[in-house]
Amino acid sequence: MTPTETAPTADQMPAKGEPILELENVHKSFGSLKVLQGVDMTIKRGEVVCVLGPSGSGKSTLLRCINQLEPPEEGRIILEGKEITGKANKDGLDFVRQNVGMVFQQFNLFPHMTALENVTIGPQKVLNRPKSDCEPEARALLDRVGMSAKISEYPDRLSGGQQQRVAIARALAMDPHVILFDEVTSALDPELVKEVLDVMRELATEGMTMIVVTHEMGFARDVSDRVVFMDGGVIVEEGPPSEVLGNPKQPRTQKFLGLVLEH
Repeated sequence: MTPTETAPTADQMPAKGEPILELENVHKSFGSLKVLQGVDMTIKRGEVVCVLGPSGSGKSTLLRCINQLEPPEEGRIILEGKEITGKANKDGLDFVRQNVGMVFQQFNLFPHMTALENVTIGPQKVLNRPKSDCEPEARALLDRVGMSAKISEYPDRLSGGQQQRVAIARALAMDPHVILFDEVTSALDPELVKEVLDVMRELATEGMTMIVVTHEMGFARDVSDRVVFMDGGVIVEEGPPSEVLGNPKQPRTQKFLGLVLEH
């Protein structure tokens, strides 16, 4: 990615393999429904973690808690040594928005903005970068995700896969240290899935720290460093993909994978 004046220097980033994100006893409820029930997780810099589980298991809520769209009621989330939950989060949401990118299932592009404008709006509004600096970087990012020919198109003129690639470029424009992917291929037609997964594979090979909620078993097996299986708001099993996908130990994991692999 093109360096900018606000990009972190090597000594500002955690050393390779050190924790970049830590969750401690995270709980989240919606009314009487307990969605997360004491989740503990540590993500290392450069690690790709795929989160699997049935619908309603808490996967998406976990991501939304990490980026503070849904602050947890209990527990701590620590990003690069700073707690970002509760009153301890003295830096506010800007610190989270600058360092944690998120790509959603439904793209969430601004319909009245072109692809280029969708990618430049975050750095301009959140990072206070001048438009003259943001546009060249946005063009480079759109080229990186194979969208250079569509920079002037509005979202309704793009396919689902193209919109999702613009959404990935938008997340990258903030120079995040961690990117969260929330079932980003589930709303796509099957023929469009590969073009989005290819972009994600490239990011993984470049060392981007990624937490990926997905049902794409091939991607999880080939790209992730670790697979986490969730059910009922807790982590049931985690480990290398060869172990969790190839030889799951917990009955709930075995049942889920049996159903998924049948389809």
